[in-house]
Amino acid sequence: MMIFYGVLGVIAFCVVALLLTPNLFRPSQEAQRFFDVVKTESERPDQRVIGGKEQMQNKLLGAASELRMRFGLAENPKLRSRLTMAGLNGKAFSDIFFAAQFLTPLAGVVAGTLMPSNTVLCVVAFGVLGYMAPDFWLNWKTGRRRKRIRRSIPDALDLMVICVDAGLGMDQALLRVGAELTVSHPDIHTEFMQVNREQRAGRPRLEAWQNLADRTEIEEFTQFVGMLTQTDRFGTPIAKALSRFSEEIRMKRRQHAEEAASKTKIKIIFPLVLCIFPCLFIVLLAPAILNIMAGLKGM
Repeated sequence: MMIFYGVLGVIAFCVVALLLTPNLFRPSQEAQRFFDVVKTESERPDQRVIGGKEQMQNKLLGAASELRMRFGLAENPKLRSRLTMAGLNGKAFSDIFFAAQFLTPLAGVVAGTLMPSNTVLCVVAFGVLGYMAPDFWLNWKTGRRRKRIRRSIPDALDLMVICVDAGLGMDQALLRVGAELTVSHPDIHTEFMQVNREQRAGRPRLEAWQNLADRTEIEEFTQFVGMLTQTDRFGTPIAKALSRFSEEIRMKRRQHAEEAASKTKIKIIFPLVLCIFPCLFIVLLAPAILNIMAGLKGM
């Protein structure tokens, strides 16, 4: 009889525990928002038809990842941040960069062996250049993306001022501006959407914007974060602060343009001296020199 009551009690306890489990282990609201935002695509049914090119790409990426694991090389967080600054978001790009750093020196060594003279020097030089080529390419791509973002900041701020004046909040204005700049400025659209995702995941606004400034390393975004901090601290109207900050950015952009225009006067001297003046001398002096030579022969 005691065994029956014991088994009945265990069953009742299990039933109550199963009923209370969803409430006891339910994630918090911030955690639930985070799960909703970062929900991966792998949880959804994949109905795409994978072509031969994509299959070959997946095989190459798998081989690069396996090669890195065999060498015992962990993913470098600095490299991950550099790829993010260049707009290469995704885990596959780190494997691609590692494969490029591994294959380009080999290609340089093979190219150096084909040289008829100074083979050893060419092998070493081409191998070093092949190893440094991916870093140069990544720095070049990062610089180009940073210039595009810096060029699009005044337009984004003007649209944000218009949205805030129309009655939208800062977060809604961010979404609206990001949607409007999808085609004309896709880089800043991507960064704004990242800020919005971080805010939806529960991160404070200033911290999300500070991450944007650290991620892009652009001075204007750092100044923008400082402006938002002062606005929240002193209670300044956000529309007035945005308008003033946009005017300052426009003024700095105009000053940079005037500085670049004044530098062209000096930079154009070298093409004039090396390319244009010799052609002018040939056109102007060649007939006179030919006439002088003909006169001397006649004498």
